[in-house]
Amino acid sequence: MKTSWRSASLVASAVSVLALTTACGQEGGTQAASQNVGATAAAGNYGSAGSTGLGTTAGAGTSTQAPAAQTSTAGELAVSDNAELGKVLTDSTGLTLYRFDDDTAEPPKSNCDGDCATAWPPVPADDATAGAGIDKALLGEVTRSDGTKQLTVAGWPAYRYAKDTKAGDSTGQGVGGKWYALAPDGKKAKLTSLPGLSTRKDPNLGEVVVDKNGMTVYRFLKDKAWPKPVSACTGACLEKWPAVGPVETNDTEGVVKKGLMSFTRPDGVKQQTVNCWPIYTFSGDKAPGDTNGQGVGGTWYAVAPDGKPVGAPKE
Repeated sequence: MKTSWRSASLVASAVSVLALTTACGQEGGTQAASQNVGATAAAGNYGSAGSTGLGTTAGAGTSTQAPAAQTSTAGELAVSDNAELGKVLTDSTGLTLYRFDDDTAEPPKSNCDGDCATAWPPVPADDATAGAGIDKALLGEVTRSDGTKQLTVAGWPAYRYAKDTKAGDSTGQGVGGKWYALAPDGKKAKLTSLPGLSTRKDPNLGEVVVDKNGMTVYRFLKDKAWPKPVSACTGACLEKWPAVGPVETNDTEGVVKKGLMSFTRPDGVKQQTVNCWPIYTFSGDKAPGDTNGQGVGGTWYAVAPDGKPVGAPKE
C-alpha cells in the first residue's frame, strides 16, 4: 500500500506539471525587445480638439473623411440602446451624437473648429426633431463661428464622429478624455457595468481586451508565461503600468478561457493573466477607448482575446 501511495503521488505530480505546462505553454509569437521598462508614451495630447486618444493625434483629424451621412441634416433624433453605454442619442441614420467638454452649455458655445470640426462634424440644427423618448424642450441651436446653426441638446452642441461609419458605432466615446456620447437628457453617456474582463472593437487595433472599467489591457514583452507567469514590471514600472487584479473566470466575456488565471507576484500582490501572460492597464490612458500604451518602448502592446500582443513585431 505504501509503494502504491507513492506511485500515485508521483503520477499526480506529473499530471499537475503537465497541466501547468499545457495551460501556460510557450507562445511562438514574440521575443522581448531590449527597451526600457516603463518608457513614457508617445502620445500625450489628451483632449485636444483633434485628438483620437489612440496614440496619435492625426488619425481622426485631417486624414479621415466623414461618411456622406455625417454631412447631412439630423432628421428625427432617436434613443438607441448601446451595449456598453446604455441609452444614447442618434440621428435619423443611427449615427451616435457626441458632446465636447471644452464647449459650454450655458450659454451654448462650440469650441470645435477647423481640423476639430473635420474629425467631429457638427450636427446641423436645420430639421432636427425629437423622436420617441426625447424631450423636445431640450433641443436648441447655437450659431457657430462660420455662421451655421448647430444642434444643441440641453445646451450642449452636438457632433458626429468621423470614425463612426455605420449605425450603432460609438468609437468616439472617451476620446481624449473630453468627448462623450450624448445621453437623451444631454448628459454624458457612461459605460454600463462591464465584466471583470471583456473585449471591444478598436477602430485601429481590432478586438482588444478591456478591464471592468473599459480601460485597455496590455502585455509586457519582457514577461514570461512558461512554465509559470512571471512579471518583469516592478517598482516604478508598476506605477505606470498597474497590474490587473484577479478576475473570476465566469466574470469574463469574449476572452479565451484557456490560461485565464491569476498568480502571486514577488511583492505578494495577485495579478491576472490572459493565456498565462500577466496583464496591466496604462496610467497614460485617461478614458475608456484610449490606447496610448500601444507600442510604448517597443515592449508594451494591447492584448488580443487569445492573449497575444496586438501589433507586436514577429520573431
